[in-house]
Amino acid sequence: MSASKPRVALFVTCLVDLYRPTVGFAAIRLLEEAGCLVEVPPVQTCCGQPAFNTGDRTTARDLARQVIDAFAGYDHVVAPSGSCAGMLAHHYPSLFEDDPGYRAKAEDLAGRTHELVSFLRDVMGMEKVAARFDGTVTYHDSCSGLREMGVKAQPRALLAGVEGLALAEMAEPEICCGFGGTFCVKYPDISTRMVTDKCRDIAATGAGTLLAGDLGCLLNMAGRLKREGSAVQVRHVAEVLAGMTGDVAPIGEAKTP
Repeated sequence: MSASKPRVALFVTCLVDLYRPTVGFAAIRLLEEAGCLVEVPPVQTCCGQPAFNTGDRTTARDLARQVIDAFAGYDHVVAPSGSCAGMLAHHYPSLFEDDPGYRAKAEDLAGRTHELVSFLRDVMGMEKVAARFDGTVTYHDSCSGLREMGVKAQPRALLAGVEGLALAEMAEPEICCGFGGTFCVKYPDISTRMVTDKCRDIAATGAGTLLAGDLGCLLNMAGRLKREGSAVQVRHVAEVLAGMTGDVAPIGEAKTP
């Protein structure tokens, strides 16, 4: 392999590892197609976001140190998740205000961290993918991906090059689905109302498939759609861009092997 290829570490994320490993494999395929040398550090752990969101800074710092050490030395760190990427890129430095050594390491990691699709488009200059998907899709903008990592136009630009795919936008694609990590646990009634409204917006598009870049959002919306008896299928955008939908059931319909 050429030494000029950027050395990229994939931050798999807990949800991808436990619920949808196909997303991780799709990310690797896309990164390699973009010209990257991809590695998956085996000692990586949770980014610490659940602890951070509930105010457990001690646990969040412990997990952050492990992640910082595991991903040292790579040119880029890429995650198929706006929320996990946002944790690394925007919140890690604040965890080490009283630790100058790890504060510097956290800032270094933050500067090398990217959400998957924005990295493919903005850093690697990917303009088209070699994929086909027959059908109409709609795309949900996850809160962290949109507001922390600036992910909006990039997935739409790459989806436009997928043969057979048509995009039907929701009236309000930027509205939160109600998941919000621990938000759905703290405020279940509000969360349920939010995801119900989101599902109504999805249905109004007439799309047969819902896409997004964050598995937490996708699991939340897939669960609600299924409870409502909807026929809309749910997939991570990386699966479609990588052409890995033929042998993998939509999210929420069956366990992915």
